[in-house]
Amino acid sequence: MRHLLVINPNTGVATTNRLKEWLGGLLPADVQMDCITARFGAPYIACEASHAVAGHALLDAWAAHMQSGAAWPDGIVIACFGDPGLFALREVSACPVTGLAEAAFMQAAANGPFAIVTGGVRWKPMLQRLASGLGFASLLTHIEIVEQDGAALLADRDMALRVLAQACAKAADSGAKSVILGGAGLAGYASALQAKLTLPLIDSVSAALDLYVQNRMPASTSQHNRFHTVWNGLPDHMGQFKAE
Repeated sequence: MRHLLVINPNTGVATTNRLKEWLGGLLPADVQMDCITARFGAPYIACEASHAVAGHALLDAWAAHMQSGAAWPDGIVIACFGDPGLFALREVSACPVTGLAEAAFMQAAANGPFAIVTGGVRWKPMLQRLASGLGFASLLTHIEIVEQDGAALLADRDMALRVLAQACAKAADSGAKSVILGGAGLAGYASALQAKLTLPLIDSVSAALDLYVQNRMPASTSQHNRFHTVWNGLPDHMGQFKAE
């Protein structure tokens, strides 16, 4: 069996449950999935501060999970369309790691220039910076933001499909060759909206799973499945989880 670890770096259990539901229906028979939720931070990541805290919460959740005796994963997905803690977890986990944004960018880039549709008014500059940092700035043609954040879009499917359909139509007019529907809480919405678009609509959650199944996740930058530094003032599962 292969072992996939999905970490929701916010505290929204509804988001975690949605991930379990959507991914559970897509998993190959030889893949076992653990899906865990951050124990502190924001219910939904929607600003710079909550994104910064989510990076810490991600590492905390990973360390606690691994010290619980869980099977070591052969791939980790950061279930946030903003990939908090991506490079840090890739450094310490000794297994391939990707986030929803990176995976969706990789899939979209195969078609050429792409646009993004997501929820939350503060996300635009954050996603522009992330695309630049991951090397996709030249391919990102447009970001269409809807006012509702991911938690609200998850809670009301009918409203979500209505506003997302309008946003996707605007994004498609940007010259993009595909449109990314970004966000853990939006998992599965792309399949419901695709018929309304002539361009490919990419589900960021499905894109991450595809990378894992195809063994195309970016590799870890370390051979040590531990932290590389001493911590002060952090919980035991982080302070004691250090390479010798």
